[in-house]
Parts: sequence; structure tokens; C-alpha cells
Amino acid sequence: MHRILFCAAFVSHFAGAQTFPFTLAQSGETIAVIEMTAPGADWSVAGREASMAQLSVDDRDPLHVMLFAGAESFRYRVLLGRLSSGAHQLTVTRNAIYSAKDIAVQVKGAQFEQADSVAVRHAPMLYERKTALGHFTDIPLAMYCEQKQTGTDNTLEYTVIFSNEDGGTSTRGLMARWGRTTDIEYVYRVTVDAQGSRKSAMIQGRGHNDAVFTGPFEGDHPLLVPVTQNNMVAGEGPTPVRYNPVPVVVDLSKSSRETVMDQTPITWRVMAQELIRENKLRPAGAVDGERISDPRNYLFIDAKIRNQRSRAAAVVKLKGKPTWFTANLGRTDLAIERDGWVRTTVELPPGTKANQIAEVGFQCLAADREKDAGICEVLEISKMFLLTEAILPGPSLYKQTQPVTIPSGQIHTWILK
Repeated sequence: MHRILFCAAFVSHFAGAQTFPFTLAQSGETIAVIEMTAPGADWSVAGREASMAQLSVDDRDPLHVMLFAGAESFRYRVLLGRLSSGAHQLTVTRNAIYSAKDIAVQVKGAQFEQADSVAVRHAPMLYERKTALGHFTDIPLAMYCEQKQTGTDNTLEYTVIFSNEDGGTSTRGLMARWGRTTDIEYVYRVTVDAQGSRKSAMIQGRGHNDAVFTGPFEGDHPLLVPVTQNNMVAGEGPTPVRYNPVPVVVDLSKSSRETVMDQTPITWRVMAQELIRENKLRPAGAVDGERISDPRNYLFIDAKIRNQRSRAAAVVKLKGKPTWFTANLGRTDLAIERDGWVRTTVELPPGTKANQIAEVGFQCLAADREKDAGICEVLEISKMFLLTEAILPGPSLYKQTQPVTIPSGQIHTWILK
């Protein structure tokens, strides 16, 4: 439950500090929603990436917001933590150390909310990775929370969507097997009792290993910092930059986790812009190491899959063309071996329109080092889309709710009308 407390609406293009007074009728977790822009910023251009806003509440340590939306006006949501009742003041300044040169902060307005949900109460607070400081890379774009009730206990799992990962899965592997190049990582899992008090806590530490987390905490909020190039976390902060994203509670039982990106579409644009700046793109149709094509050249597909000694890879055929395009580029290791809801992509020729797609399907491959043939089950296809010229998700082109079974070595396709 959220209560809107105060709204201030005005524009300030400033070099100094801007203050926002607000009053709380009662103590509680407080969220600032600040509409800001960074005129002239472009996440894809080195030296012009973004400006960083620095937020200070009363005499507390500062929090930070990377204005990844650039010159586009965007409402950034920041968890201020638990505040007492009474009068407070939020001060917004530009952090000159971690902002691109000559890129300003423009504040268009602010409002404040209080949230009494257990998901907000236990949300992680995230320091920036030491090796990312000042490099405009692998920043947290969003956080979501999944909940599972067991008796009177409630387990909350928090996942962060980072703009990319500087280590770990290759860019080509991310697109083929995960359908994006953002890094989506579970960072914190906490079990609470009926009163919402913490009973146990885990983090995803180095090597993708779960580790018991005993602190540090700020109230009920764990203080985490990514400690690897693929954004595994530990309680080894602080660093000079601290992000406090507000979690959105989601149910992913009927969709892929990438749908959280679809709900905040600008994450797709930031993803693509970081690829451009980090030289991770190649010409369409070429083979060039682990680089990929412009993300606008791909068809994105969400499907629920069950593998039995098998791996699945999406395939696409265009109208009037004899060629089949594949997600895995003929490589078994780029096919999908996991079960559940997945997202994958297939690279198509530049400029391909939705009405040019004739058939979409999946091929089933035998799993690595398996002598016996396997079976792939495609239980459902919930959506597929192309990115628009603005690098935002377009409308869904197709869905299929009838399950099919595909023996390894075979392909099943659906005709798009």
C-alpha cells in the first residue's frame, strides 16, 4: 500500500542544490519519485553518457540516481528508507565526480510516498561495484521481488536488472539463450515470519553460490555491493555511490522474467546504447566473435519449455525466402537447456517487418554428451515482438497456447497470418 504525501512541480536547471521539504504524518518506509532529465546526455556516446543526481535526506548519507534516460524526462523512484514522522527535507545536487562532463541535472518535480509492504521493508540497498565506478557500466535499472508463502512464513526473492555485465556470459550467448544483454541476477532472498520479521537471509555470492547473509543491514535492508564482473554480491561495501531502487512485486508464474523489462520499456534502449558504446555490436549477418547485431534486427520470443535430455532453439522463416534463421546459429551450446518460461531471440535481416514473418518454431537438439535422443516440449508461446526504431518493445505478433512435443532432430513451426 502506498500513500502519496506531497507533490512539488516545477523545473530547475541547476548547478547548486535544490531542496524539497515534506512532512510525514507517521514513521515508515518512504519513497521519493523525482522527475528528472539530463539535457544533452546520450548513454551510447562516451563522454556524454549521463549525469548523476545526489540525494540527501536531512543529515543522512547521500543516495544516488544515474539519469540513464538522458534528455528524456523520466520519473526515478528511490527508496529513502525508514523515516520518522514530522518534517524532512530532500536535497538534490549534481554529483560532479560521477557525472559526464558538462551534462547537467534538470529536476521537473518530486513527490513522496510511504509504503508499508513487506517487500519494501526488506528491499536491498545497493552500492555500485568498485570496478564500475565512473565507467557508466552495469548500472541497476530496476529491481523486482517475487514472493512465496509457506505456512505462516513468506520468502521474498529480490532480483536486479543491470544494464549489462562486464564478465560472465558472452553477449551472443545472452541474446540466444536469454533474449537480452542486460544482466538479471537474483541478489537477496529473505524468509520472514507472519509479523514480517527476518528469520533467515541468503545472497547470490561469488560463483553463483548461495551464501548466508548476516549483514550489514540498515534496519531490515541488507547493504549489498556487486563484487564480480557479472554482478554477484557481498556485504563488502560501502563504495562512494549508493543506489536504492524501489522493488516492484511480480508474479512470473506465467511469463519470463524479461517481461519486467517490457514493463519499463526504456531499459531496452539503455541496454542497446551500452552495447554501442562498449563496441559489442557488429554488422548484420556477420560472424565476429561474441558481438551481436543491432537489437532491432532480432525477433524476441517468450515460451514455456520443458526439456528431457534435450535443448531447444527458435527458428524463423520469412515470406518468399528459402532461408531459415536460427537462434543458436547452429551451436548446441547456444540452445536452451533449462525448463520454464524463457526468452530467446532470432536475428533477422535489417528492416524486417512483422508482416514479412511467415513461420516461427523450435528445433529440438539432443543434449550434450547424451547418447539417447531427447524430447522438447513447447508448452506455450505467450508473446513475440520486434523492437521499434526507438528501441522499445513493439506489439506482440503471435501467441500459441496449445502444447507440442518435438523429438530431438525435428522442428515444429507455426504459421503466422
